[in-house]
Amino acid sequence: MSYHHGDLRRTMTAAAATAVAERGPAALSLRELARIAGVSHAAPAHHFGDKAGVLTAVATEGYTLLAAALKEAGDDLLAAGIAYVRFAVDHPGHFAVMFDRSLLHADDAGLRAAEQASAAALAGLAPDADASRAAWSVAHGFASLWLSGAISGPDVVAAAEPVLRRMAPPRGSSRG
Repeated sequence: MSYHHGDLRRTMTAAAATAVAERGPAALSLRELARIAGVSHAAPAHHFGDKAGVLTAVATEGYTLLAAALKEAGDDLLAAGIAYVRFAVDHPGHFAVMFDRSLLHADDAGLRAAEQASAAALAGLAPDADASRAAWSVAHGFASLWLSGAISGPDVVAAAEPVLRRMAPPRGSSRG
């Protein structure tokens, strides 16, 4: 096996996210990850320790990507909701593991920092904590339903926007 991958950890994290998106987290093994990434069977254990370590890396990357998408949406709650749904659809492997603590090393400092960064990107978009949780629940629920096939259509944003609009005041209106 060749180790000329550049950033081997990143290569394996990307391979794991793809495998999770295709077959779910239960189907991923360190041996399969090594095969997919084209590395020795010992490489995933060396870099991540165990399967939970791999999935923690995927979740950490997911929270980092989500935080960036939310920051790009600016201070508009509707835009943030659409960014959230787009993130889930564009990164289904990440999304599949981010919110399932049973799969992760939940005490991992990098994971906790990435979670806090994504939470900070949402902070202040809604008038209070309850409104923020309601908006998050709607965006997360819509994304989950879309990914499962329970909601479908030609364009996820066109389908999500009228639903998310019910939770977000029009741009420029008072938040409370």
